[in-house]
Amino acid sequence: MASKKVAMIPARLASTRFPQKLLQFLGDKTVIAMVYAAVKKTALFDDVIVVTDSEAIYAAIEKEGGTVVMSRGTHESGTDRIAEAAAGMDVDVIVNVQGDTPFIQRAALEGLVQQFEDETVQVASIMQHLQDDQQIQNPNVVKVCVDKKGNALYFSRSIIPYRRDATAPAMYYKHVGVYAFRKKALLDFTSWPVSLLEGTEKLEQLRYLENGVPLRMVLADFASVEIDTPEDLERARALLATL
Repeated sequence: MASKKVAMIPARLASTRFPQKLLQFLGDKTVIAMVYAAVKKTALFDDVIVVTDSEAIYAAIEKEGGTVVMSRGTHESGTDRIAEAAAGMDVDVIVNVQGDTPFIQRAALEGLVQQFEDETVQVASIMQHLQDDQQIQNPNVVKVCVDKKGNALYFSRSIIPYRRDATAPAMYYKHVGVYAFRKKALLDFTSWPVSLLEGTEKLEQLRYLENGVPLRMVLADFASVEIDTPEDLERARALLATL
């Protein structure tokens, strides 16, 4: 029997670094509406749902004719937010698309979903080659190192790997904050306390690694701007103008 796949987009209005970023405009759509439209267009999912604590975001998605549900406003992370919505659903695989990733592409999401053909995979996420030195050094750009099977070894805001010898070859990967989970793995996450490394780096994916759950990383090649700051929004607008 085919597994049921749902995409969920957690959308919190009160971002610490860039309040109300999801309601900023990219072209003629808000950021959150553009993300919803991009995911819906892939036709990969049985449903696409925005999960929010904001009446303004609820109204923005409703205006677009999209599916949106309200959650409690007290969640520590987007993963906790979608877990609340997924708990009572009949679903096998949940894909968490961050509300600030307006340029997400079908090929990347399809590659993510395909990982679950391997029954051992519980959680998967996306990475991209990172070559720009400014981004490699930027703590807002999360880096990931992987093993030979593509499983994440570690995520960090620091430069990983650290090139001790400046002449040594090195490969850097940027973590794109899009995840897919089997339902049990998603609900397990919410039952664990914030882990030490997670609290240190402020990266929720480290909770899985600290609890012994591998994350299968999928290499994707697409133009991507994750909107964390006003400067990112300007970069996104510039990118949109070239598409």
